[in-house]
Amino acid sequence: MEVSWWLSALVIGAGFICGVINTLAGSGSLISLPILIFLGLPAPVANGTNRVGILLQNLAAGWSFKQSRVLDLRGALVLSVPAVLGSILGASVAVNLNEELMERVIGAVMLLMLVILILRPERWLQGSLLELASRLDWKQSASMFVIGAYGGFIQAGVGVFLLAALVLSVGYDLVRANAVKIIIILAFSLSSLLVFSNNSQVDWGMGLLLGLGNMLGGWVAARLAVNKGANWVRWVVIATVGLSVLYLFDAFDYLLAFLGS
Repeated sequence: MEVSWWLSALVIGAGFICGVINTLAGSGSLISLPILIFLGLPAPVANGTNRVGILLQNLAAGWSFKQSRVLDLRGALVLSVPAVLGSILGASVAVNLNEELMERVIGAVMLLMLVILILRPERWLQGSLLELASRLDWKQSASMFVIGAYGGFIQAGVGVFLLAALVLSVGYDLVRANAVKIIIILAFSLSSLLVFSNNSQVDWGMGLLLGLGNMLGGWVAARLAVNKGANWVRWVVIATVGLSVLYLFDAFDYLLAFLGS
């Protein structure tokens, strides 16, 4: 697909914003997917193309976290195994799922997560795990598989679910969870991208433009996460989840209709 210079700038800019949001919290794909569809890509192709940006973003953010020495690389790789297996399944069935129903389910889960974030902040701030010292238990493996399957199907929101699992179940604090999250998403983005590419559902030119912005945003956000600390990241997550809930329940459409009436 050929685009003008200003559309290219729009895609790169959207990628930068998504890279920042995805690295600090998640749900940046709620921005990039609509933009790709607006530019004329069919929804399945937009879904596959978005993975190019996510992959490049997490390469940059993961390197930045590693340089800052907050990345438990071994733990991230162990946790990635069930997530990658799940992502292959999710990507393989992506074209058959009712997206409208899925958006409502995601919105409900995020609403619950928003309540937990606000009412029980200590659970998000007191994680003390530096490195994963033992094998995964079945609950951790199952949660990574399910999250990977969801991420393989549609990327939007997967970072928030991963953060919840890594903080509340595995025991990382938010900063280290963010670093581990990046590697896990990097791993299953690659596996799901291969599935989409094999089914001719990737626009590589558009994906590379998006990826350029994603990489810049991911690198900047990784530095911010380390420098600002867990409490600041928590508020970014709260804002992101809150806006995602409003988006998924069409609150913005109702507001625009009300203002236009």
